[in-house]
Amino acid sequence: PPASQNNEQGSTLRDLLTTTAGKLRLGSTDAGIAFAPVYSTGTAVSVYNNYVIKNVWHSPSTLATLLENKIPPNRAPKMNVKSEIKDEPKDDRKGIQDDCSKLYSDIQYSWICDKHVLWLRDHKNNNNWKLFKECWKQGRPVLVSGMHKKMNFSLWKAESISLDFGNQQADILNCKDSIISNTNVKEFWDGFEDVSKRQKIKNGETALLKLKDWPSGEDFKAMMPARYEDLLKSLPLPEYCSPEGKLNLASHLPGFFVRPDLGPRLCSAYGECVAATKDHDIGTTNLHIEVSDVVNILVYVGIAKGNGVLSKSGVLKKFEEEDLDDLLRKRLKDSSELPGALWHIYAGKDADKIREFLQKIAKEQGLEVLPEHDPIRDQSWYVNKKLRQRLLEEYGVKTCTVIQFLGDAIILPAGALHQV
Repeated sequence: PPASQNNEQGSTLRDLLTTTAGKLRLGSTDAGIAFAPVYSTGTAVSVYNNYVIKNVWHSPSTLATLLENKIPPNRAPKMNVKSEIKDEPKDDRKGIQDDCSKLYSDIQYSWICDKHVLWLRDHKNNNNWKLFKECWKQGRPVLVSGMHKKMNFSLWKAESISLDFGNQQADILNCKDSIISNTNVKEFWDGFEDVSKRQKIKNGETALLKLKDWPSGEDFKAMMPARYEDLLKSLPLPEYCSPEGKLNLASHLPGFFVRPDLGPRLCSAYGECVAATKDHDIGTTNLHIEVSDVVNILVYVGIAKGNGVLSKSGVLKKFEEEDLDDLLRKRLKDSSELPGALWHIYAGKDADKIREFLQKIAKEQGLEVLPEHDPIRDQSWYVNKKLRQRLLEEYGVKTCTVIQFLGDAIILPAGALHQV
């Protein structure tokens, strides 16, 4: 019915929650239904090195919570308001790992990053989703390797995309000076692995370019149908990530709901120039928070050639200088593995500490700190190694460092901070 007839019937899940929660008192509302606090999640598929493809999904926890907490209108819930206020959750990683080792002995997995990230090593195991579910409840990142083995590799080569779509126009970001220009994407792809064909900026330096979110959403499906299908059949944990996945709530919402952007999106960048910069002060993706869960699949790693670019051994050396897990160092020495992206990930619970730290650093550097600006939301910082060390020493916030190899899918929960 029109809003004038029933102001409490929202057209979206958000409207529904806000209208009922606003009048929730001991389980009673005018509508006769009460809802407990609900947490929503979502996900995206991405491709990184140099590419990102995003496919958003939402877990069914929201719907399940709504159904399980429906309260009859004439019956107050047995609820102690004070008991709802809880301390910060305890770190129960050890308990999770002990349980997993007993229950999921048929799954090839490891724990990395001080046992904060689950690494699923066999993408073909049909039981992966069971272990993923237990880890996902804790809001922990998950790494799934080997996704490229299911894909048509020729579709994702730089020259293939340039040949098929070089005449398209898109916004290209120069990561060194944050200047965005609309240009022909062929220029970007021509310089992808040939530094001599890359743009130059005013001082003669080579531009560090990023082609962000091109194409995205429905445009991706319409422009690249073969690649779209290749991606969908290669998604990790299809029960959650596939548009038809039984645990993908977002894809099954009725049409009158305002859905998140389900993707996918392609993101590409010149990464090796970053490794060559002094103190590694810039990245292709600055520190930020995603509002939905995100899956990033590294579908292609280009080895650039030309003056001013680090050799493959030089790039490997830069990776080795990072604070890496022993298992990641072992992967670096495996000649069959091709590293393509460096991630720094932080738990959502540390967002306020990181925000305070960045504002402190901005003041130290004489930058204006405006109250309405948020250094994380504005994506204005790439936290270099020196700052990451200070963040640990002064605020107790540890960085989770992950190397993404060709074919790796990195799955991040909504609210997690990360830079690439």
